Amino acid sequence: MRAGFANPSNSMPGSRGPPKLPVQQLVVLSICRFAEPVALSSVFPYLPEMIESFHVPKPEVAKWAGITSAVFALSQSLTGIAWGRASDRFGRKPVILTSMVCTMLASLCFGFSRNLGWAIASRSFAGASNGNVGIIRTTVAELVPQKELQPKAFSVMPLIWTIGSIFGPALGGALASPATAHPEWFGNNAFLKKYPYALPNMVISIFFLFGLTTGWLFLVESNETRKHRRDWGRSVGEFLVRAVKGFFSKKRRRPTWIREEDDEQGGSLLNHRHSSSTSTVKASKSEDRVYTQSQPPPGYLEIFSRQTNINLVVYTFLALHSIACDQLLPIFMHNPPQTHRSANPDVHLPLKFAGGFGLDSSRIGLLFTFYGIAGMLIQFLAFPPLARRHGVLRCLKYCSLTFPLIYLVLPFTALLPTPLTQQLGVFVIMLCKCWCSIFSFPCTTILLTNSAVSLRVLGTLNGVATSVSAIGRAAGPAIGGATFSWGVKRGYVILPWWTLALLAALGAVPVFWLVEMEGFGEGEAGDEEDGEEREEEVDDGRDDGECGFHAARDDRGGGEAAASASGRLVGHDFVPEC
Repeated sequence: MRAGFANPSNSMPGSRGPPKLPVQQLVVLSICRFAEPVALSSVFPYLPEMIESFHVPKPEVAKWAGITSAVFALSQSLTGIAWGRASDRFGRKPVILTSMVCTMLASLCFGFSRNLGWAIASRSFAGASNGNVGIIRTTVAELVPQKELQPKAFSVMPLIWTIGSIFGPALGGALASPATAHPEWFGNNAFLKKYPYALPNMVISIFFLFGLTTGWLFLVESNETRKHRRDWGRSVGEFLVRAVKGFFSKKRRRPTWIREEDDEQGGSLLNHRHSSSTSTVKASKSEDRVYTQSQPPPGYLEIFSRQTNINLVVYTFLALHSIACDQLLPIFMHNPPQTHRSANPDVHLPLKFAGGFGLDSSRIGLLFTFYGIAGMLIQFLAFPPLARRHGVLRCLKYCSLTFPLIYLVLPFTALLPTPLTQQLGVFVIMLCKCWCSIFSFPCTTILLTNSAVSLRVLGTLNGVATSVSAIGRAAGPAIGGATFSWGVKRGYVILPWWTLALLAALGAVPVFWLVEMEGFGEGEAGDEEDGEEREEEVDDGRDDGECGFHAARDDRGGGEAAASASGRLVGHDFVPEC
């Protein structure tokens, strides 16, 4: 029987139906993931005000705000590989939970900052702690190896990030400086006067605690070399689920120390195969022999194939120009417009002009709110069916060719005749950019995942991807900000946008060298599960050192075929590898 790899909610043992998304595990991962984008984006509304409260001169506020944001990405780039290798060695679940604890502590440290140095150090600590981007991506890849399900599965975490990125700024803006913003409620609170930016981070820590509890109780370990070990958190979670189900159903249940068998597969968050107590004992012995031995972390030569390297280059360029655009847009919208362009000697259309829209922060925030809502709809409704129909590689190629055109056209929206047409024009361009970003990031993730030579290197590979993309996320805003300042001083607001167009064009070139690999949905993943089922039928009497024989059941005819114990299934044939 061939089944989906590490898919707790796939199908019942023995069924050969179509693969299904592990919805319950994706929900658990989403709960674990939600707090991070909320924490990271909540600082943006109050960061300039916070830096100004540290007695930084107003002309220097923008510079130090940029530095405070950049150290996060730089720290993330330094630790991403280490987090990935740790997840390969110790398992996905413990590393995900550890990263969440560290990020929560970093957020609290930032909220209690009393000077600029402490704030920068806290953001650096937050970046170094934020290793879950690649690890959760790896977990999704291990839970959903089937290519036909990957577009929908890989769109879930970006959707959660989008929702958190909308909710975070609203939360941070509403709760920052409460004693000043809401004196009728908090005006007499000495604690909030001393730490005006602690409240939003304290509230966010509640989201982290909820995610940590949910993950500890219900998250399944997907790392093949660690998932067979006893998980005390899931044992407690299983007990609680049984207790709650027993309370509401008011039916007599079996003792909680005896595992329920296949009748529990449909409803529990903790689905497992347990064919019988005898086979469980035999499987446990086999697991002790195969999985408890500590495996060394994969070497770098094992990780970096040609397709993997190309994918990393594409991913870095994508992060560089996309994040730079998102940072430049509010600056461009806030930049004052140039009036009387026809009589202005500093304006020589169509290329030389330096004006923006002159919008205030509330109007910019409204545009970005609609931008985020549109991103959610595209992420969940448009991306999965279109990626399935056209393929992720073709979608990535189309988007890569569209990015340079978007950046070339965007600055000319400032030349539209009225403020309304300017805002409508830039919003249409923003929607196009949103569409391309929403498609490109999951597509690169899927292609990168399927380019891995083995499942055991996925954690390290996604850690490398997190590090190199963090370099792009740090370099992009730096390049964009520098070229914007230089260009506006000389009357060319098009300079930063055309620089991004050039970078996007360079990043599009390696996309056409990519090849869509097969992944693990029908290969290594299925073989490993087949191996588990065969191990349950092994007679305990054979020596570990010998190449013994055991039976593999043929699903088509119900017969048995003798095969090597260390072989692997290819279709229904057994290939000995003794």
